[in-house]
Amino acid sequence: MPEGPELHLASHFVNEACRGLVFGGAVEKSPVSRNPEVPFESSAYCISASARGKELRLTLSPLPGAQPSREAMALIFRFGMSGSFQLAPSNALPPHAHLRFYTAPPGPRLALCFVDIRRFGHWDLGGKWQPGRGPCVLLEYEQFRENVLRNLEDKVFDRPICEALLDQRFFNGIGNYLRAEILYRLKIPPFEKARTVLEALKQHRPSPELTLSQKIKAKLQNPDLLELCHSVPKEVVQLGGKGYGQESGEDDFAAFRAWLQCYGMAGMSSLRDRHGRTIWFQGDPGPLAPRGVKSRKKKSKGSQPGPEDRMEDPPPQSKAPSRAQKARRGRRGLPKQTTAHQPEGTSLQQDQKVPPVTGKGKKTGRRANSGRCRLQKIKSDTPSLEPERTSAS
Repeated sequence: MPEGPELHLASHFVNEACRGLVFGGAVEKSPVSRNPEVPFESSAYCISASARGKELRLTLSPLPGAQPSREAMALIFRFGMSGSFQLAPSNALPPHAHLRFYTAPPGPRLALCFVDIRRFGHWDLGGKWQPGRGPCVLLEYEQFRENVLRNLEDKVFDRPICEALLDQRFFNGIGNYLRAEILYRLKIPPFEKARTVLEALKQHRPSPELTLSQKIKAKLQNPDLLELCHSVPKEVVQLGGKGYGQESGEDDFAAFRAWLQCYGMAGMSSLRDRHGRTIWFQGDPGPLAPRGVKSRKKKSKGSQPGPEDRMEDPPPQSKAPSRAQKARRGRRGLPKQTTAHQPEGTSLQQDQKVPPVTGKGKKTGRRANSGRCRLQKIKSDTPSLEPERTSAS
């Protein structure tokens, strides 16, 4: 899932790709998208972008003399699980391009596209950052730090630190892979109480006898959790490319994969927090870890997982039914179970459920036994098929 660094890298991409380009005409939305129409049309306008936390603002600014005469319009994007921007020829649009901005003639016609395979991304008209989100961990570090330490009485800090780090009211830009990397570097158990971890920072003050350069050196050598919430995302931005997520080329993703130390890595353990999201860690999970649940350790077999393997908490897929199961469904008049493939655009949080098989009550022994005999014959005639096993991590 794109996090703060990916949104900032996307804004850099838009600004670089659209520099010098003149766009024209109406903004085009795909018919399958449930996001709002963008009522903007101009004979000549430019596009710029900026990011804050997990949001990106796209600004459409008409050029002097453009028709019709109108004010600039801004859109706020949240990328969901697979959102990104691409610049492509207008006659070769990428799949799942749900919003398109076309360049004006002359010259080859291009389209800046918001591409979203899973359709969890969203855009809003008006250009206002989503209310309730805290300061950006990347661009507003001092305000971010103050906002956290000033509000430690909030009930979210009664929860494990791994869960508190995902609360965008305080950690705007931190997501699943970032929280794992930050806690791993500091050797903080993910299920330690958040307030216990953060209250110590409230009392920490550098010695007034230190010079400015000595204070900076001390911070770099012994950063605290809030400082890493700023510096670790900054490292990802400095890698370039697009960071975590869908990539056009393996080389672009290799730097990020080499940078990871904890998230999805061999030898690391994992647990699901109370929201069902996987946290990767090493060692003791902490006192607030879910009871009765054993952590899973990432096996070292094979190489590091690919981008699709690290997609944030994909749901378990259904097992393929055996031939005998299909035969039973046919006799009982039940609908055929679909395969494990999820249609594009379907919410991945919804379980694929099969209608329960209800009891028929007491029947005569002859009819019930005849059914069993037929089933035994099918089993004897049918080679044993092992249900397909899929990874749920």
